Order: sequence, then C-alpha cells, then structure tokens
Amino acid sequence: MTTIVQSPDPVLNAVCEPCEVGDKSLKKLAREMAKAMYANDGCGLAAPQIGVTKRLVVVDCDAESDKKDPLVLVNPVLLETRGEPVTEGEGCLSCPGISVPIARPPWARVRYFDLKGEEWEIEGDGLLGRCLQHEIDHLDGITMFERADPLARIQALRDYEQARAAGAKPGETSVQPRVR
Repeated sequence: MTTIVQSPDPVLNAVCEPCEVGDKSLKKLAREMAKAMYANDGCGLAAPQIGVTKRLVVVDCDAESDKKDPLVLVNPVLLETRGEPVTEGEGCLSCPGISVPIARPPWARVRYFDLKGEEWEIEGDGLLGRCLQHEIDHLDGITMFERADPLARIQALRDYEQARAAGAKPGETSVQPRVR
C-alpha cells in the first residue's frame, strides 16, 4: 500500500517538476495515487503527497457515486478563479486529524493534460473548485498551513501536533486527544 507523506515532511514544500506529457509511467503512478486517495477517503491527492515531486493530481469529488472514476490531471495550471473568497474548513490527507479554515474563491478553471497527452480544461465550483485549488497548491509546495491566515495557522499547527500525538491517520479530520 502506498504511504501518504505527512507534514512536516519537506517534500510537501517542494515545487514539483512538470511531467513529460504522454509518459506511460504516469498511468501506474496515477493508479497508485487513486488507490491511496480512495483508501484514505480523500477527494484529491497530489503526487508529492506520496513522495513524488511531479505535477500530477487525481481528483474525485463525486461522493454520491459508488463508481471510482478519478480525474487525472497532468501538469495542471490554475487559469482563473472567480467569486468572493469563501472560508471553509479543509482537510488534507497529509495533515490528518485537523480541519483548517481556508478562504478560497468558490470557482476555478484549470488547464491540464490527460494520460493520453490530450489537453483539456475543467471548471468547478464548490468542493471541486476548492479541491482543484488545494491540489495545485501542493504542486507548488503550499500546504494548508501556508494558505491559512496567521491566527488560523497558529491554531492549526497546535491542533495538528495534538492530533499527531493522538495517532491521527490520513482521512481523519478530527481526532480526540488521548486522556492522560
């Protein structure tokens, strides 16, 4: 099973290298990433979260569906965001046990390549818009901690230390501290 890299691992703050479009090995990497994402109840995963500094993301925000059909984005680029930023709690498989209030525009448009090397654009709002922005942040070495406002960052770092001490696992967005 592929292991999720957890903060404060420095790979999470690395700016990722572009993938070679059409590279056949990306299919296996995307499959591993999707498997890890689903196994940990995530809706998105970026390659650095499994220790690979490539610009590759898998996303599946369709919680209603039992069908596992991840969208694979090779070299995604955030083209545009729209709307007044909305602050919502975000979880991250690399920062288990916490949810951090992050302000993001509700709508995003992204250009990417698929695994066959074809260029596409996707637009998303709500959870998909937020997820696309979050995962592309990972490719640029930005975690939730860097994206949070200063006071929320201080609280999130404290909460994260407590969650780690309590044994938080990827996919958990809240953990009860151990009673001593």
